Amino acid sequence: MSRPASRNHCPLCSAPTDPAHRPFCSRGCRDRDMLNWMGEGYRIPGPAASSDENVETGLDRHDSHG
Repeated sequence: MSRPASRNHCPLCSAPTDPAHRPFCSRGCRDRDMLNWMGEGYRIPGPAASSDENVETGLDRHDSHG
């Protein structure tokens, strides 16, 4: 089992954190983390979405056709 991340180390590269970019060490790690979220690099496990729903927009199949 992995140990919890230290509050004094960057969760991406383990370098010491910088108060200006906390909990990250730099703007680069902070931006990389944001890009992982935006690019679906991080995912929450769960059941597959129904084919009748458009999960990204919240529209059902009737709303997405015009």
